[in-house]
Amino acid sequence: MKSDTLSDTMRIKEELIAQITKKSKTEYLISFWYGNKRYRYSNGKVIDLNLSPNLFPVNERIRQAEVLCSAFTMAIRAGWRPVEVETRISIGSIADKSLKRKLKLDYSVSYKKDLAYAKKQWDEYVRRKRLEERSIDELTIEHIRDWVYLYAPSPASMANLKRTISSLLKEELESNGVVLNFSRIKLPKAPQQLHKPIADISALLSDINAFNSNLHLCCLMTYTMLLRPHREVRCLSFGDFNSDFSQVSLSGDKVKSKRNRILPVQDIVRQEVIRRYRGDRNANIFTQQEAGYNRDYFKTLWSRYKMQSRLLERDQTLYSFRHTGAIKVFEKTGSLLKLQQVMGHSDMKVSLTYLRGLELKQLDVEDLPEI
Repeated sequence: MKSDTLSDTMRIKEELIAQITKKSKTEYLISFWYGNKRYRYSNGKVIDLNLSPNLFPVNERIRQAEVLCSAFTMAIRAGWRPVEVETRISIGSIADKSLKRKLKLDYSVSYKKDLAYAKKQWDEYVRRKRLEERSIDELTIEHIRDWVYLYAPSPASMANLKRTISSLLKEELESNGVVLNFSRIKLPKAPQQLHKPIADISALLSDINAFNSNLHLCCLMTYTMLLRPHREVRCLSFGDFNSDFSQVSLSGDKVKSKRNRILPVQDIVRQEVIRRYRGDRNANIFTQQEAGYNRDYFKTLWSRYKMQSRLLERDQTLYSFRHTGAIKVFEKTGSLLKLQQVMGHSDMKVSLTYLRGLELKQLDVEDLPEI
């Protein structure tokens, strides 16, 4: 009996020995066993110590981890014990907790849908890897990278998923002392898509109008107002226009740059919007209901039109209308500032990059200064 008691005492003492373990090649955890459960900590929050070794430069982390390990050893000797496992935040619950908080904030509907979709995929991954009950201290950047590569079908969608999962998890993790460097996830570069400008815009618009009136209005707005088709155009309601429909105001939650934007409306667009108006300012201009079409609506219409069109050239896309409109604005005004404003770019560099691949007319002798 004494032997069993001594053995149990020795086992408990072994369990309460704090050790440094590797979380990744350059990140460290303090781990020990207690009550037949393994505990891992990346910082000293639970023992009231403001120390996170993995936040230090890489060459200093092991030394800081040694300091943290010593602090845990002293705390254990003084009688500190880890909290019950039920109170620890698990990998399986972190995304749900974050999503509930973010859904209450003033984000756009489409952004909230992106977060919810990413959360659904993340939960599926966590279940597949049996990570639900594991502590968030055990979550690594390799898990995030694995998830991105597993669920994204293309380089472009990889970048979107990485941004979304970072937004969903990063803040919640850091508030609980877990720091993951999302910038360490290196993704393949997406091939740059060429949006070839359209030479005969009138002929193409006429052909599209015969195919589908909604797609026609979308292309008109993308060309004459330089709006982005898949969000800015698709989500427009009659209430975004002024009383005589000669001006449209885009609020920050509807545009990519998050900046409010006011634009004049060409008469051809104005007449079409007026024709559709039935008195409800809250209605979407395409659906005649408060809710707009799904995010792939114009993408699907364009794909169908492209299959039967004899006018479209190679590399001409829905965004070619925006590119062609950008050329016209710059040719008419010669002003990069005006182009930046109408396109809604937050940085002039974006507008310059936008123009770099466009087929702008060459400098004429008449454009040169005279004596």
